Amino acid sequence: MENAVTLNLDCKITLRWRSSINSDNKRSILIQTHFPKPTRHCCCLSSLRSSPSTPRRPPDDGCSSKTHTTLLVETYHHHRRLRALIEKLEKEGSCPMQILGDDGDWTKNDFWAAVKFLRHAFRSNEILQVFRMWKNIEKSRINELNYEKIIGLLCEERMVEEAVEALQEMESYSLRPLEIYNSIIHAYAKNGKFNDASFFLNEMKEIGLEPETDTYDGLIEAYGKYKRYDDISVCLKTMELDGCLPDHFTYNLLIREFSRGGLLQKMERVYRFMISKKMNLQSSSLVAMLEAYANFGILDKMEKVYRKVVNSSSLKEDTVRKLANVYIKNYMFSRLDDLGIDLSSRTGRNNLVWCLRLLSHACLLSRKGMDSVIQEMDEAKALWNVTIVNIILLAYLKMKDFTHLRNLLSQLPSRQVRPDLTTVGILFDAIEIGFDGAKTLETWRKMVLYRAVELNTDPLVLTAFGKGHFLRDCEEAYSSLEPKARDRKTWTYHQLIDLVIKHKAKQS
Repeated sequence: MENAVTLNLDCKITLRWRSSINSDNKRSILIQTHFPKPTRHCCCLSSLRSSPSTPRRPPDDGCSSKTHTTLLVETYHHHRRLRALIEKLEKEGSCPMQILGDDGDWTKNDFWAAVKFLRHAFRSNEILQVFRMWKNIEKSRINELNYEKIIGLLCEERMVEEAVEALQEMESYSLRPLEIYNSIIHAYAKNGKFNDASFFLNEMKEIGLEPETDTYDGLIEAYGKYKRYDDISVCLKTMELDGCLPDHFTYNLLIREFSRGGLLQKMERVYRFMISKKMNLQSSSLVAMLEAYANFGILDKMEKVYRKVVNSSSLKEDTVRKLANVYIKNYMFSRLDDLGIDLSSRTGRNNLVWCLRLLSHACLLSRKGMDSVIQEMDEAKALWNVTIVNIILLAYLKMKDFTHLRNLLSQLPSRQVRPDLTTVGILFDAIEIGFDGAKTLETWRKMVLYRAVELNTDPLVLTAFGKGHFLRDCEEAYSSLEPKARDRKTWTYHQLIDLVIKHKAKQS
């Protein structure tokens, strides 16, 4: 975070808060002074015209130079003072109140720099105390702006009781701005303390402050977080009774909360209302609707909404995975390639893009399609991972193409891909249907099977192809163990294979 003080000569003092933590578990702070390169300022045409009555006077270079020097000196001293303050606060066992007392007073910039330091040093519990001391030094500091900042910060840190103390202090000075009540109401609601939130909402009304839509929006969001959807309806009725009509922000919020709660009818009702009123529908609301339809597997509505947000930056990888799962469950494998291409236009050709595109052709058992994607990967110099390898291996296994299966298994070292549990399962499943995997198994005994079991394959692959016999045998054998045996911290591939063999022997 940074706070910049800009001087008339484009000189900036910048406090840069470095988030790294040093060996003493303290956040380090770097204070820098920046002097940008001088720039030419354009003059308007009228200033270039000469006036007969008023001759042009050359600029007083001496005065300008003195002013510039003065500002540089002031900047230098401010920089040194601020650095000295931070160094005092960084010392182990430092007390900001003691430092303030020793210094006599702090400027506004010094005080807020100290507050930011305390917050980033996980010492937010000292902020209210030092604020009380600082404001009492100069009574003009007892104002709405300073209290709003402090109370808002305390609410962000979830120190609601301290925020209420500051509010009570504020009321004693007859300062009662709306934003502070909003902060406290929202903070209580976020923590699930709705009775306390209601108390301050009623207090607002009693002292003549009218709640705004933002006041109720914070409550609605919190009710959604705690799945109290009936309370959302009550909140909307209260808004209407108070003459505070919902705006498009409120309606967008309702769509998101109803979507997350799976309340599709309510979600669609709000959506239709917004469309009829030509209200601005935020992309995040459409994405929430998209996820809701994907969660319920409603394919046609999902695709309709997807077309509206296909180019939205709000569409994250988790959402794309949900869509992919719906397509897989509906055997619409060609859509995976489209999904991957759409994703690449927003994020570039990342691992998920290659996974979706290759999986699309592998599920269709299309050699030509798989070869095309592999060629694109090679041209893009994209590194292979175990997900890519397992997609291709599973397709070859499905085709019973043992020649290409053996060839790819032999390429794993040169591709720098380490087999995971899915790869091991593919090998054993192939051996079961006639593949000669003795050589591969012998190589893996020396290089792979002594390692701890890993499952690094993208879950979409197992959703598309299923787990296979070996993986299901592993699950069955593992579930047959006593609880203590299951709690083994690490399992190697050797141990897991032995467990499966012994379990199958018991059953036969």
